[in-house]
Amino acid sequence: MPPVPEHQDDGPATNIVHPALENQQILDIDNNPLMVSPLFLETEVEVLGSRANTKGVQEEDALLENGSQSTESEEPNIEPLCEAVVPLKETSFSIGLQVLFPFLLAGFGTVAAGMVLDIVQHWDVFTNVTEVFILVPALLGLKGNLEMTLASRLSTAANIGQMETSKEKWTMIVGNMALIQVQATVVGFLASIAAVIFGWIPDGHFLMEHAVLLCASSVSTAFIASLILGLVMIGVILGSKKLGINPDNVATPIAASLGDLVTLALLSGISWGLYKEMKINAFVNLIVCLLFIALLPVWFIIARKNPTTRQVLATGWEPVIIAMAISSIGGLILDKTVSDPNFAGIAVFTPVINGVGGNLVAVQASRISTYLHMMGTPGDDIGLGSRKCPSPCRTFFSSDVNSRSSRVLFLLVVPGHLVFLYTINSMKGGHTTMTLIFMVFYMLAALLQVLVLLYIADWMVHWMWSRGMDPDNFSIPYLTALGDLLGTGLLALSFHVLWLIGDRDSDVGD
Repeated sequence: MPPVPEHQDDGPATNIVHPALENQQILDIDNNPLMVSPLFLETEVEVLGSRANTKGVQEEDALLENGSQSTESEEPNIEPLCEAVVPLKETSFSIGLQVLFPFLLAGFGTVAAGMVLDIVQHWDVFTNVTEVFILVPALLGLKGNLEMTLASRLSTAANIGQMETSKEKWTMIVGNMALIQVQATVVGFLASIAAVIFGWIPDGHFLMEHAVLLCASSVSTAFIASLILGLVMIGVILGSKKLGINPDNVATPIAASLGDLVTLALLSGISWGLYKEMKINAFVNLIVCLLFIALLPVWFIIARKNPTTRQVLATGWEPVIIAMAISSIGGLILDKTVSDPNFAGIAVFTPVINGVGGNLVAVQASRISTYLHMMGTPGDDIGLGSRKCPSPCRTFFSSDVNSRSSRVLFLLVVPGHLVFLYTINSMKGGHTTMTLIFMVFYMLAALLQVLVLLYIADWMVHWMWSRGMDPDNFSIPYLTALGDLLGTGLLALSFHVLWLIGDRDSDVGD
């Protein structure tokens, strides 16, 4: 019986090579179920039949081991996405709860800034060098151009795990602090030039001493304010991460709460001091300008050597400069409105309406940017569909987390402004009586401002992402500058309409 010995001889040989054949069979089935060798299949059946009782456990263990290895090989591609999506599953209540306190804190900061502006508008430097008013939105906008962008950038880095070790933290901190000092000095210098141009075009006269005063005041204010607020932002983000709070919800409002008050107080004090000193020593303003400009190469070298800020240093100028120009247009509107004694009451409300709108849209832009970074890198197609012209219903009424947050932020506008207006009225600030019709026009202006900003933010962040631009570095400067322009323009329009329909005060400007 020749077949029997042949089978017996094949048995041991098959047992020796069986694991390789078995693995090959599994791979063949996985890769291409149709290409299975009949010889291998026949041998497999024979071997499995002879080893069913003796090696069944070993085969089961091998299969379990292969399954475990397959699972482990797939986990690196799946686990980060799962971990990234979990923090974004926030309810409307949790979003509102986290945003509420920083929002109110930021609002009271803008109220304080408005009270300061209401007082300093009557100082000699503001009445004799009215171009200082043009600097106000541009320099207050630095919180959107620099500090809020810094907060958004660091919040994203903290949320995606790029600030876990001490070395990573120090690298991010040193590079970003040097970066905002470069940007602050340049933006401060350009803002003074814009103030000189916008002040010269309507009036047709130009004074060199006033131009140098504006340059010295703007550059020194921008530098010092960015240094102080940058350090505060770093502390807030690191503290939020330790407390388990989403930095996107708290960092940008806190930057705004301190930004308006600190920047306006510095601008008022520095410009007043330099104006007084200008009458004694005509060269002091020029020396101040040259001092801060001479420090530029130092900050530039530090930021350039840091890998986390090198790209921003090379490509992040366009939004900052354009945003400064947009804010300066708002400053021109403020200058011409406040210069009219009939509308001096606008001064106390301008930082409030601009600050609230900028704070809310900065939170939304930071949240959308973080969400996109968790799904990929700028330029990736992450399957969110085209946002060339998003529907307002999709922006405000869909079920995704970003639409939910936009509804929460929009609903904070009216109660927030009511609290801030009550605070101004209680502190006897401003020159405008809080009548019902004034409140209606003010709320309409505030609601329209925030509604437009949130819609633009939804479109702009996704559009920048599709173009390969990092929204953390580009979106917030544009949005806060648009907030300044819309807020100042709508508020000035409201004051003009109120004046025309007879809702005016006899003590306006006193």
